[in-house]
Amino acid sequence: MGKPKLRPLDFQPVIHQGQQMWLLNDPLRLSGRQLIVPQVLASLLLYCDGTRSEEDIHAAFCQHIGEHIPAEIVNNALTQLDEACYFDNERTWQLKQTLLNEYRAQPHRPPALADLSYPGAPEALTHLLQQYGQGDSLNGWQPWQGRGLISPHIDYQRGGSVYAKVWRRAAAAVRSADLVLIFGTDHNGGPGTVTLTRQPYATPYGVLPTDLHLIDTLADAIGPEHAFAEELHHRQEHSIELSAVWLHHTYRQLGLEPKPMVPILCGSFHHFVSNGRHPANDARLTTLIETLRRETAVQKVLAVASVDLAHVGPNFGDNFVMDQQRRDALKQADHNLIQAILHGNASSFYDQIATVSDRNRICGFSSIYLLLRYLGNSSGLEIAYDHCPADSEDNSLVSICSLLLD
Repeated sequence: MGKPKLRPLDFQPVIHQGQQMWLLNDPLRLSGRQLIVPQVLASLLLYCDGTRSEEDIHAAFCQHIGEHIPAEIVNNALTQLDEACYFDNERTWQLKQTLLNEYRAQPHRPPALADLSYPGAPEALTHLLQQYGQGDSLNGWQPWQGRGLISPHIDYQRGGSVYAKVWRRAAAAVRSADLVLIFGTDHNGGPGTVTLTRQPYATPYGVLPTDLHLIDTLADAIGPEHAFAEELHHRQEHSIELSAVWLHHTYRQLGLEPKPMVPILCGSFHHFVSNGRHPANDARLTTLIETLRRETAVQKVLAVASVDLAHVGPNFGDNFVMDQQRRDALKQADHNLIQAILHGNASSFYDQIATVSDRNRICGFSSIYLLLRYLGNSSGLEIAYDHCPADSEDNSLVSICSLLLD
């Protein structure tokens, strides 16, 4: 096993057999396994950082809890973690390659959330999406044929009406677009990554074709080793899928066959915030945007950022609840961000988040920034804004918005 190094995992407190324990989930769902770890063993994971052997981990763990635990208990726990592919090691790398080969061998990327987050049957899905638009009058709305769209990627149950308002108003732009770009948050993406896939996205309505020539051109520009290094993330990532379904629904409502769609997953910008660098000076990101602009210059393009805004409250690690005062303050902070977006000001958008070290955890930081860089000079219109509960006590929330950009 060498020196075990834990991969990024999700930890959730649970009660199991009457005891407080931790449920471990792999966001990439490589092995499909979940593990429940007793409270006393949870601190063992702190020492799985790639610097210690199994013996060193055992010794450090015993010292931490102040008593001797038989080595076989620790070794058994490490073995289970290894078999679940929770470590960054050869076993996990081989499984990743196998899964990537299987993903690429499919005719398309299957919808990961069909029959889980939304209906998998086309008729039922259409009925649901139409329900979200009930009561939203388009009287007086002039057909909009702009260039950019901000859509949520939160689940439809909480954000359905916000999705409906913006996609219904974008119908004319969808009709006239030769190509749709979707910049989606890669929730598991590495620092500054932009991840492509040649796989077309499927929805319950069929398959959204992709522009293979553009994808290959972008990959050549930034290097295939970078463009596809995290391609497996497309397999389960929901951010692009949830907007792609609305895009496909819009085509269906218009009675049109879908035009090509290019999905782009955008990784974290936190390293820029922490080290004082700026994405405007990142050569790879700049090359991506310049190549996109050049290659799509003669096309009518609709560029979409599939994003959420703030994630705040105890459910996200804050030591406060979102009372009315904090909600009002968040609304103002979000308003300032939205104004930067509506004025096409990528620099102001970035600076507002970086200045406060992204304390509101904007889950569209990189996607919105890259969208604005692609669009260049733009102006826009706010369509909807909402706060969505993120825990059963409504002490935490996710803020979302929908915008149209010319």
